[in-house]
Amino acid sequence: MDDEQNRQQEDWLNSRKNRLPSFTEVLSRRTRPPVDLFMFYIFLQREGAEDILDFWLDVQQHENLCRAYFKDVRKSGRTIKEDWPQYWEYARRRGSIYGTVVGLQPNAVKRSTTSTADMINDQEKNAMAHPADEKRGGLRSTTPGYEKDPDLDQPRSTTPFSLSGRTSALFNLKRASRAPTFIPRSAAISRMDLIASAERIFFRYLSPVGTVNSPENHEIYLPPALRIHTFPLSSTQEPKSQSDLNMMAHIPDMFHSQKEYCFRAMEQDAFPRFLRSKAFGNLTPVSALVRLVVGLILLWIGLAAGFALIFLDVQPKSKRFFLFIPFTFAILFLISHQYELDPILIFLGQSESTPFRMLTIREPYVKRLLLGRAIWVTTLVSIFVVALTLLFWAVPGHRL
Repeated sequence: MDDEQNRQQEDWLNSRKNRLPSFTEVLSRRTRPPVDLFMFYIFLQREGAEDILDFWLDVQQHENLCRAYFKDVRKSGRTIKEDWPQYWEYARRRGSIYGTVVGLQPNAVKRSTTSTADMINDQEKNAMAHPADEKRGGLRSTTPGYEKDPDLDQPRSTTPFSLSGRTSALFNLKRASRAPTFIPRSAAISRMDLIASAERIFFRYLSPVGTVNSPENHEIYLPPALRIHTFPLSSTQEPKSQSDLNMMAHIPDMFHSQKEYCFRAMEQDAFPRFLRSKAFGNLTPVSALVRLVVGLILLWIGLAAGFALIFLDVQPKSKRFFLFIPFTFAILFLISHQYELDPILIFLGQSESTPFRMLTIREPYVKRLLLGRAIWVTTLVSIFVVALTLLFWAVPGHRL
């Protein structure tokens, strides 16, 4: 068995040498910079959409907490049916993502894993399949891509990555990265711990902004079919009535459909743009913009010096070859802005995480891709610099 696992691990590592990582691999922390989870979080933070990833990570931890609870129950010698009959009945009828842990039949597990796809209707699928079209729409509430939330004065976008109501990180300092919801396991996990975990997720991500007076309230977009409007339980009071006990049975699977929707939205929208940004370039937008400005200034200096040498008829003519110095830096910065790639940093094995802060490129396939693009950019820079320098050298001098 160990040999088989080692062989599968080796095959997986070999396959990774010739392809970009998948979104699942990034989320499971199996990739290295600059296409790891940390860099993806920074990418979303720059777009003001990191709450979606925070939600996914928090729900993942909530589900891990539920799995730990079920495993503790089984280790104690009791069955889930004996310990939590309401949840057992719910999972038996509706299916559950914890089917193998709680001892359900395989067909019950299968029902739970396919229920998410059934809950997302064609409208939501189209919204995820064409996120760019949604974002190109206006930011007004009268735009067809937006719907009015009856509880809020501001419109809600129909895609999780809309820029409505957000300020670009280029012009606004974002809050520090929050750690996902965490419950220290100093004692056995109880059902009240599960309620507390679900309660934090609801009030942090699903409760409309303004209804909860907390700086941690950052509502994410969900399609109407997946929204949860109320959380009837309380982590400070143990459920006693039959209706509360039945509601508590929903807690383990409560956010799984929403988590799957966010996964698909990130996978189809943000993740491809993240790969284009980090696997084919190594600059942040701010750094690329700075290079554009500096490149234009240096190009103006080079052109001004070149025309001065021509119209002053400076001798010897070979002095014009020194124009390659401003031309080299100007063209390098301009092409670096165009490709969002600095070849010098690539040759040093560096990529930007935040503006002008570097990290080492460790993903083998990404390193090869960037190296090839760096060679291409260097070739373009050399061609343009040689052409400009020879052009200004060949023009006859004429003193005005």
